[in-house]
Amino acid sequence: MTTTTQPGAHVVTSGAAAARATDLSKVYGQGETKVIALDRVSVEFRQGQFTAIMGPSGSGKSTLMHCMAGLDSVSSGSARIGDTELTALKDKKLTQLRRDKIGFIFQAFNLLPTLNAMENITLPMDIAGRKPDRAWLDKVVETVGLSGRLKHRPSELSGGQQQRVAVARALASQPDIIFGDEPTGNLDSRSGAEVLGFLRNSVRELGQTVVMVTHDPVAASYADRVIFLADGRIVDDMLGPTADSVLERMKNFEAKGRTS
Repeated sequence: MTTTTQPGAHVVTSGAAAARATDLSKVYGQGETKVIALDRVSVEFRQGQFTAIMGPSGSGKSTLMHCMAGLDSVSSGSARIGDTELTALKDKKLTQLRRDKIGFIFQAFNLLPTLNAMENITLPMDIAGRKPDRAWLDKVVETVGLSGRLKHRPSELSGGQQQRVAVARALASQPDIIFGDEPTGNLDSRSGAEVLGFLRNSVRELGQTVVMVTHDPVAASYADRVIFLADGRIVDDMLGPTADSVLERMKNFEAKGRTS
């Protein structure tokens, strides 16, 4: 099922929103060097849903994720996590919100080499002075298949296993939402498929909310929904994606770009 949206249109899904952007714009530079990375984007990310964000290079997909995750400021408009307006928060409160409400997974695994897998998983909570929920932590470790590797350091793990540790770290604090920026970009196809499967299982079995930026149609096919950006605007919204349907949609965007 697909729905096509006009630039600036409001993309809405049923159910409570884990995160929401309203007329969100991000502008870099001024005058002749001015670049509009996001142009009045409005979108909701529903709780318990796996959403992929796609688009050509420079479309604004990573900028949207960074603004929604509180990693970058916005030029105008609104960005919310749950009912909390990010643009109204001071730096300290924004840091606390990112720590308590948001999980992050990036291409670089960002594991500390001197810590073992379990210590890396619990590190954010240790820094915050919070004890992990042991039952939840055990469930997360089981979901990502790391039970037999918890005492191993990153150098003793494969790339796929290291990214699974990063996924478990993002899940362990029970965040309201997880943002992933090309989380399988540094993995081979087999390891990437494993990590994507774990992300999908975290949504279906643990009720997690995941938003992932990717350029890979196969990766996007693991999601429940794909949002397409071009020139800083949402241009399409696809439910129930397959690798073929996503690839076809991307080809259509590229063809339009060459003829425009």
